[in-house]
Amino acid sequence: MSLLIRGSQILLPDGEFLLGDVLIENGKITQISNKIINDQAEVIDAKGLTLLPGVIDPQVHFREPGLEHKEDLFTASCACARGGVTSFLEMPNTKPLTTDQIALDDKLQRASQKSLVNYGFFIGANGKNFAELNFVHPTCGIKVFMGSMKGDLLINQSEVLEQIFANGDRLIAVHAEDQERISARRKLFQVDQLKNPDISLHSQIQDNEVALLATQKAVQLSRKYNRRLHILHLSTAEEVAYLRQYKTPLITAEVTPQHLVMSTNDYDRIGTLAQMNPPLRSLADNRALWQGLRDGILDFIATDHAPHTLLEKGFAPLIDVKAETNAPSAFLEPAHVPSGMPGVETSLAIMLTQAMQGKCTVAQVSKWMSTNVAEAYKISNKGKIAIGYDADLVLVDLQTYKPVLRAELLTKSGWSPFEGWNLTGWAQYTFVHGAIAFANGKVNPEVRGQKLTFIA
Repeated sequence: MSLLIRGSQILLPDGEFLLGDVLIENGKITQISNKIINDQAEVIDAKGLTLLPGVIDPQVHFREPGLEHKEDLFTASCACARGGVTSFLEMPNTKPLTTDQIALDDKLQRASQKSLVNYGFFIGANGKNFAELNFVHPTCGIKVFMGSMKGDLLINQSEVLEQIFANGDRLIAVHAEDQERISARRKLFQVDQLKNPDISLHSQIQDNEVALLATQKAVQLSRKYNRRLHILHLSTAEEVAYLRQYKTPLITAEVTPQHLVMSTNDYDRIGTLAQMNPPLRSLADNRALWQGLRDGILDFIATDHAPHTLLEKGFAPLIDVKAETNAPSAFLEPAHVPSGMPGVETSLAIMLTQAMQGKCTVAQVSKWMSTNVAEAYKISNKGKIAIGYDADLVLVDLQTYKPVLRAELLTKSGWSPFEGWNLTGWAQYTFVHGAIAFANGKVNPEVRGQKLTFIA
């Protein structure tokens, strides 16, 4: 099958744009030129649109197996396709936990049957599965929760962390929050005794020092054992400053769109929907994170897509799920809610809107959301519009602004922290291996992504 994308602004690997055509044959990019003649190909008229590499989201929680009432691999991948996300890397905190080959194989099988986009999965460290961490296959890396976690995946003992870093050479991705300080501050604020704690306490309990302490420890272990380290959802100015001094070529770091464009001020706007780990920070932290991205201290963007139902977040579900409302539904009891928010549908539009506002360039957005991710995780044939690369692509409209509407969301959780935000850069077409996974506002449920290959 051949597909000809005609007349778009094509982002080339050198960051320049070419007004022209792209030919796709058998899922691969075979020609890029000002004008391509091919009478056999299906033609997509892309005049006025911009062609970018498909987004690779390197940190998502899609909840299957075990928590499918929040999200599943099909609904999440539909949301990905709508958002221009063509590949994802998913975390191990499902039920059962992804801590061995059996659990990994189960996820791969499920994804092969359900996912519209390409997929890869982390193996989780539980303090016992030291052999599995380095031998299960295929996996993008080892996930270590240093804090903000209960149960078997919490790894906050220094001797266990040492053992993980000291053995093997597989990438280690850390959720860097210091559990000891979190526990101490929860006691200090007596939050467990409060029936309805102020939601903004979350950012005070899991403060900047909580994040910095864990990041320092992970970086020190990486340097000590010469181990590949990735710091997930870095959130503070202090961490950026620390990495400026101590980051090595073996260390990468990411930031979420919400930590760039939202702050503690958003608790007043959306309440518990703003709760996530690590928490939202100050406007000063936002500025430092942006500068860290521009300077290359932070390497790429991830959503940390972590959906919960509105009811779990303390909100009454909408009676009319088709209502085009921009306001949260009626607030129930704040209580103690789970942390996390959905994001795969909005991440590219959020970042491209920032580019249109002058915070960065479109080329930088693509580098942070595609190219750098593929390079960091050694994902073959992804992240660039280049001959021979997989045709995982997204056509976006940078001229039209459109609000985030709850009625249009495809995530099973049914809400977004960006509801009502007026964004540009929405995906018009999403291509997965050359197949049209999303077009004209609808997903193609018959498309299936492929298992990602990680170069050893």
